[in-house]
Amino acid sequence: MHSAVFLIEFGAIILALGLLGRFAGRFQFSPIPLYLLAGLAFGEGGLLPLGASEEFVAIGAEIGVILLLLMLGLEYTASDLVSNLKTQYPAGLVDCTLNALPGAIAALLMGWGPVAAVVLAGVTWISSSGVIAKVLGDLGRLGNRETPVILSILVLEDLAMAVYLPIITALLAGVGWAAGSLTLAIALGAAGLVLFLAVRFGRVISRFVSSDDPEKLLLVVLGLTILVAGIAQQLQVSAAVGAFLVGIALSGEVAEGAHSLLAPLRDLFAAVFFVFFGLHTDPASIPPVLLPALALAVVTALTKIATGYWAARRAGISVKGRWRAGGALVARGEFSIVIAGLAVAAGIEPSLGPLATAYVLILVIVGPLTARYTQPMAGWVSGLLARRAESGPAAGTARVPGPRETVESLDGQDAGDRS
Repeated sequence: MHSAVFLIEFGAIILALGLLGRFAGRFQFSPIPLYLLAGLAFGEGGLLPLGASEEFVAIGAEIGVILLLLMLGLEYTASDLVSNLKTQYPAGLVDCTLNALPGAIAALLMGWGPVAAVVLAGVTWISSSGVIAKVLGDLGRLGNRETPVILSILVLEDLAMAVYLPIITALLAGVGWAAGSLTLAIALGAAGLVLFLAVRFGRVISRFVSSDDPEKLLLVVLGLTILVAGIAQQLQVSAAVGAFLVGIALSGEVAEGAHSLLAPLRDLFAAVFFVFFGLHTDPASIPPVLLPALALAVVTALTKIATGYWAARRAGISVKGRWRAGGALVARGEFSIVIAGLAVAAGIEPSLGPLATAYVLILVIVGPLTARYTQPMAGWVSGLLARRAESGPAAGTARVPGPRETVESLDGQDAGDRS
């Protein structure tokens, strides 16, 4: 009887996720907010609380985080990461300063303490690579000159996760400075070793893992990833970092083959992860933190726009491209929830989970809009100010084109901004 209830509950969750994903795809927006809302509906205080399948969902959520980071590592080669680190680190420092500080300050102002401040700093800092990549593709901007700048910032954020996650894990575990320093040293040493081996012996590693049989390739890559993730977690380094490093170590045809095989599994378990996070958030706890989440979303949307503008300006991109770069970086998503999920599991601050949920829900919806409209709106405002300056206070009321007209005339028409 217990197994029957489990199958019914888990089957209902997967079916609901599939329908929500189709709905999001039809209207061309990210399904992440719908998955979070589904979790709120199935969780404690929701419309239909789960019972028998919650433990299995928890395991699936952990696998989802591991696959998210593995697939992220497969996107990059070690040489790409080293090159970005050398050339784009100033943009990474500006990104961290402008976007992590608001989260840390907000947590301290609310009296949550230093550990929660470090967690919320990560929530507001890391943009959603998945959402941003999809938006750039949908808008036809993958060939724009500002796109490499955007991707470089995302790469640096992803690489920073290899350092940040072990720090968070140590802080949440309540270990002392000595143990925490040892954990960080192990994480940095492992990351450096993997980068070195991937640069020097990447072909050898990939040849060892490679197989013409998709089934064998899937089993070897998945088994190796979960094994390394488990060892990393045992060393208090973070399972996600271990999975990320495995992805970096694989390259060439192996990485491409593993990516295509693992993508459906990643999507499935990532969706389960978002549902699991929602399960542990009481819907009644969101309204009290809605205003702080909205204020934090507004501030960090502006700081992300400033980050992209500055980085694109540094790279010599035109003004229109600078605004597009800033608007594209606003979306937060999977990694903000991963970071908040660690804190929720550790139980450091009851309100942190609801605030992170509301914050991500706001910015994962607003992010595609800012990517689309930031540059046209900036052009409209600058044009309005220029016309007013030229006409003076006594001039007639010349008609100024509205934002929608500016969108239609400017967006996607900047041939000079494309490579």
